[in-house]
Amino acid sequence: QVQLVESGGGSVQAGGSLRLSCAAFGYAYSPYCMGWFRQAPGKEREGVAAVYHGGGLAGLAASVKGRFTVSRDNAKNTLSLQMNSLKPDDTAMYYCAARAGWSCDLEANEYQYWGPGTQVTVSS
Repeated sequence: QVQLVESGGGSVQAGGSLRLSCAAFGYAYSPYCMGWFRQAPGKEREGVAAVYHGGGLAGLAASVKGRFTVSRDNAKNTLSLQMNSLKPDDTAMYYCAARAGWSCDLEANEYQYWGPGTQVTVSS
């Protein structure tokens, strides 16, 4: 059973930066795709970024291209999301997620494991 714990959320002014981290526990020897998702109040959950087990980018939302960078460290079982040039529209609860296997994309329904989330608030 994989457990995920996010950290690094907070409040920042527009144009600022935040770095989210996700620590994964309970991995067996199995490839895992990992991703970041977000959900703002009254909106559907949105895929932000996904990374293959080997570290290659599997998907990145158009709304964050050029501003967000995702990376993972399999030795430490961590996933990170560097968020720069933040906008008020980035305000949401951000979730780390993982799915077993080699396939990887931003389809939230394919992910079996989810963290509790960390809040990101961007003020104008």
